[in-house]
Amino acid sequence: MPIASLTLELAIEHAQSLKDRRQVVRSLKDKLRHSFNISIAELDDALLWNRATLGVVAISSSTSYLSGQLREVEAAARRLAVGLGCEIIDSYIESDISLSD
Repeated sequence: MPIASLTLELAIEHAQSLKDRRQVVRSLKDKLRHSFNISIAELDDALLWNRATLGVVAISSSTSYLSGQLREVEAAARRLAVGLGCEIIDSYIESDISLSD
């Protein structure tokens, strides 16, 4: 069964404390989890208040569905990030199989 992951690198320029960072990260995670059938977690330590890394994982028997779902998650994350005052500075998809474009 194919498994794919999406990694999102966030820049939270307005964050002046760990609390500001945590609020943005938690909100983005909750909104994505509510909208899609995915697992999502913060991957890095909270050493920098204005940076965060999120990991999204999905599993499906259909590679085309999996590919499309992670692209939709990425697009939704970019839209949500604007409203939360952060920016996705990098993203990449990894898979244990070849995903179609």
